[in-house]
Amino acid sequence: MELKETFQQVKKASKTLGLLTDEQRNEVLKAVADAIIAETPALLKANAEDLAKMDKANPLYDRLQLTEQRLQDIASDMRHVSTLPSPLGRVLKDKTLENGLHLQRVAVPFGVIGMIYEARPNVTYDVFSLCFKSGNACILKGGKDANASNSAGVELIHRVLITFGIDPNVVTLLPATHEATGEMLNAVGYIDLCIPRGGKKLINFVRDTAKVPVIETGAGVVHCYFDKDGDLEMGKRIITNAKCRRVSVCNALDCLLIHESRLSDLPALCEGLAEKQTKIHADNKAYEVLKGHYPDTLLYKAEESEAKMKETDTNVKSIWNTEWLSMQMGIKTVASEDEALDHIATYGSGHSESIVSNDETAQKKFQAMVDAACVYVNAPTSFTDGAQFGLGAEIGISTQKLGARGPMALEEITTYKWLITGQGQTRA
Repeated sequence: MELKETFQQVKKASKTLGLLTDEQRNEVLKAVADAIIAETPALLKANAEDLAKMDKANPLYDRLQLTEQRLQDIASDMRHVSTLPSPLGRVLKDKTLENGLHLQRVAVPFGVIGMIYEARPNVTYDVFSLCFKSGNACILKGGKDANASNSAGVELIHRVLITFGIDPNVVTLLPATHEATGEMLNAVGYIDLCIPRGGKKLINFVRDTAKVPVIETGAGVVHCYFDKDGDLEMGKRIITNAKCRRVSVCNALDCLLIHESRLSDLPALCEGLAEKQTKIHADNKAYEVLKGHYPDTLLYKAEESEAKMKETDTNVKSIWNTEWLSMQMGIKTVASEDEALDHIATYGSGHSESIVSNDETAQKKFQAMVDAACVYVNAPTSFTDGAQFGLGAEIGISTQKLGARGPMALEEITTYKWLITGQGQTRA
């Protein structure tokens, strides 16, 4: 491996993190947060280099873009992480056996965490803060679209680490090449855990290729079901926020499921979507109701849209399992909650799902039957976020069930070991 020496340096540096106290880690995090604010102009200049190479119509453009406010939010999240309890040293089990052996199961770092991500420079800072706080070194592999932004961020972090006498190799950015991705996924013995964060294509590639352990942070195909007993004004707010708050993120709404008895309310439910210029791909029943009550240039028949998409993209299986990542969404009419649940089970990705209903029985059934990391009642899926959950930040949102699930933060990037203390006992 051409990067073998790099991996060795990170592995060696990871051992030094165990010598730091939580207070020292917190001071470093606060210093990096201060540096982000102080160096905002330079960070924005680097980001502008990346933005200049991307078409503004690209759904990734919004994810790639840094602003003064976004950098302030990144620094604020980092300061918040510094205030959280350390995940290390937590005693998860404590017991004494009949033979007198004392057993403790204690939380410890994984060691080295590899992160593969696309045009998301904010991930550079989030991953560093969570890994550093939890005693993990991190190897970052960003996409070429964000290379200038990521490089500027890592250089800033390195300068702060050096002032504290900490080996800067605890945070390492790999070249933005496919070859570096391949080496990273095969770095057995150097990388203890790899986390991909990006679109479905990237995640599937990492899962199918990696020889190191992987936690999937799956793509989001997100639904909101507006039940027959849903409140109209509440539903309008929730649907608009879930779709339009920030369309390029994985918790954004992709498909509205509406009970057929409430079709007459559909134009009112979609008023906020129209104001935000959202393209709607509606099934026949929803299309007929919206026709004349929604801008013609933004309203499409789902069947026709699906046929056109399949002509240009062989990966499209159905319009109903499309993660739009843009100002577009589907609308599907259902005859019952059971039909909504079947649709979600068929097309959902296990990320985030929501129901708008005042019927407590329907709410409980939805929560019990939906198989997803985050299930909402009368709230938008836009809240699926580590910072919003009070976790400080997130390293990703896991849609798998083995291990971490949902927003992953400090506790989710630690493992444990058993500590056994005896007084000379021997086993028969």
